[in-house]
Amino acid sequence: MKLKLLFIIFFALMISPCFAQTTPTLFSLKGVTTDSATNKPLNYVTINLRNEAKQLVRTAATKEGKFSFDKIPAGKYIISIVSVAYFPKTLKVDLTDNAKPVLDLGNIALSEKVTQLKAVSITADKPIVKQEVDKLTYDLKADPDSKSSNVLDMMRKVPLLSVDADDNILLKGQAGFKILVNGKPSSMMERDPKNILKSMPASTIQSIEVITNPSSKYDAEGIGGIINIVTNKKVDNGYNGSINVSHVFPVGGPRAGGSFSSKQGKLELSAFFGGNVSNSPAVTNSIERLTTGSNPTNLRQNNSAEWDGKNGYAEVGLSYEIDSLNLVSGQFNVNGNNQDGTNLQNSILNGTGGVIQQYDLFNNNQDGGKGINVALNYQLGFKSSKQRLLTFSYQYFTFNNTQNADLMASNRVNYTTPDYRQHNEGESSEQTFQIDYVHPVNKLNIEAGVKAIIRDNNSDFQYLSFNSANGGFETDPARSNKFDNNQKVLGAYNSYTYTLSNWAFKAGARIEETIIDADFISTSSQLSKHFFNIVPSVSINRKFKNMSTLNLGFSQRIQRPGIYQLNPFVDRSNPNFESSGNPNLRPAVSNSLQLGYSVSKKASLNLMLGYNYFNDLIMPVVVFDPVTSITRSSFDNTGKARLFTLNANISYPITKKWSSSFNGRIAHGRVQGTVNGVLVKNQGFMYGASVSSGYNFEQGWRVSVNAFLNGPNLSIQGTSNPYASTSISVNKDIVKSKLSFAVSANNPFSKYRNNIKDSFGPDFTQTNINRTYFRGFTASLNYRFGKLKESMKKNKRGISNDDVQGASSGN
Repeated sequence: MKLKLLFIIFFALMISPCFAQTTPTLFSLKGVTTDSATNKPLNYVTINLRNEAKQLVRTAATKEGKFSFDKIPAGKYIISIVSVAYFPKTLKVDLTDNAKPVLDLGNIALSEKVTQLKAVSITADKPIVKQEVDKLTYDLKADPDSKSSNVLDMMRKVPLLSVDADDNILLKGQAGFKILVNGKPSSMMERDPKNILKSMPASTIQSIEVITNPSSKYDAEGIGGIINIVTNKKVDNGYNGSINVSHVFPVGGPRAGGSFSSKQGKLELSAFFGGNVSNSPAVTNSIERLTTGSNPTNLRQNNSAEWDGKNGYAEVGLSYEIDSLNLVSGQFNVNGNNQDGTNLQNSILNGTGGVIQQYDLFNNNQDGGKGINVALNYQLGFKSSKQRLLTFSYQYFTFNNTQNADLMASNRVNYTTPDYRQHNEGESSEQTFQIDYVHPVNKLNIEAGVKAIIRDNNSDFQYLSFNSANGGFETDPARSNKFDNNQKVLGAYNSYTYTLSNWAFKAGARIEETIIDADFISTSSQLSKHFFNIVPSVSINRKFKNMSTLNLGFSQRIQRPGIYQLNPFVDRSNPNFESSGNPNLRPAVSNSLQLGYSVSKKASLNLMLGYNYFNDLIMPVVVFDPVTSITRSSFDNTGKARLFTLNANISYPITKKWSSSFNGRIAHGRVQGTVNGVLVKNQGFMYGASVSSGYNFEQGWRVSVNAFLNGPNLSIQGTSNPYASTSISVNKDIVKSKLSFAVSANNPFSKYRNNIKDSFGPDFTQTNINRTYFRGFTASLNYRFGKLKESMKKNKRGISNDDVQGASSGN
């Protein structure tokens, strides 16, 4: 009851300024667009009304040349007029004279573009990177390499993002972040983000937003920030779409994906889809572990593994504009994957007196899962101001993952464990209820909202041991369990954005109550925890006359454990190594301070300096048990860390046809924590860089060359080795702006790459070497179709559940 009363008081206090304003003078604006040569009115011309901060306030399409805007707050505005066949025009409008509440711009003449029947060379490229007050946007449509790459590959070029040797995504060198799709969480990004992104053609994506300093309207989870993948296309009455098909060889397989958007009157439809079939022939891996103490040992394992997999996803969105003030929309997403593999492992454990244990282990495994999303939104506008909005949102998603392993041992020496099977069925479901309110007051924009998230995470894992007496497998109750974790997150926020001609300020606060109830069904034990957080955020943006901007931001973020970190399922697929989650994990808090600078002239430069401090950080913990000779991996709130980062992105057009870019980061991290009662410390530099260069030849040919360097990744108990990679791609426009063909070669000079991870802890050191195929070739065909006229209308508010960790790393 106290919590509910707190939310009501907080919400009322925050939005009360919205209703205490005196009634301001409202203005009207109208005009007529005409052809400069014939003086005839022009239909379907897009009219955009923006304020002094260049924020879009209203938009309309002309009918018989006429357009009008009513009930506009006093201020100075900019009118931009855009039509496909005519040159754009921009006009400044002053609506501050109360004696003239109606301004008629009269006839506005537009000059028709002259179409040449010969090839036209492009003399200016669209900016790829855009810096805003709290986020950075990478425009994939402006990068020609997107025609032949998947989204995961393109993330290597996005400022502040990097991809390590295991294809794990890092934001500012951190794994704690949230991935959204069109501003909303998606089960496919919760369940298996890197494999989905591998199967997603970059040509079907509009842009990638890196929200480095999330405002209080976002849920507090995501220590590193938020990655938002934007697939929405702007459409008019009509349709457009794209289809991409490709094949990766000798390791990989066929891939396909596409997007589609349509608008017929008040009804709009959008969709995107994709899938791939992939395979990996046998590769070798090895582990060497050295232990000290009274009985030192040396464990050597060699492993040969191969697998085949499939991934697929599809999403459909509908939007219906009941009238100018009422809009309803909804989305439906389905995704799934499966993977079959085999492993053959040889293991030898030696001590001072010789062989302690030896065996060969064959593992036949199958993994898979599926997910579903459903979302509904209702947006209510107000006649007094179209920018004043009240939105009601509901979302439900669920996903599950299944792991099956059948393990058989042979050539046994002092290895008595019977053959066994493992089965783990994990499932997560989530319901979200949300109300958002936006109220503009002159140059001040006020946002407030309340939100409730209800989650249910459960796991049913079984260990079945072979019984030689009856020739069957029987469940081992001591190694099996059913686990149910319920989580409720109740939140309320308030955010203020104030804009001037050269300044923008955004500040706010969010309160969140987290309620966790866990039930270990098989062992009849429970746990219950409550956490309350007040989370502030501040962002300041300053624009200068030389087209440069300076950003300063502070935010406090929360790291809540996800189902993979909570799940107590013990993976025993390698008898000498066990891994599991920890259901006793609690949320951790980080403080982030960042300073950014960007300038865009002929060259584009983006710099960001950051500092992060973490306390009670959730980190992987590895402990060696000398009695059983088993290394156990789990998670714990044991970490304290600080991280200094510097990120830089430079884009420079060397000539009209030759472009180049650089994306790099360097960081120094220091981390410490208690592992098995011993204080462990680690520190070091981490770095990464990518260099890209592309040249546009005549007749639609383009050649691009990319080079990537990834430095070591630092954890509390280890580091990984650096590596470099290269790629070259050739694109050809077969039908301009419609059909294109691309081929690429990745790492043509190296067939394999050895990913080396060195780990240490009390009484042991360990080296893991995973060999992966490095060389690959891709051929792809991309087709675009459709015709567009006016902008698609979308809900401006919706559910963005960015409060659970979006990426995890394991050993």
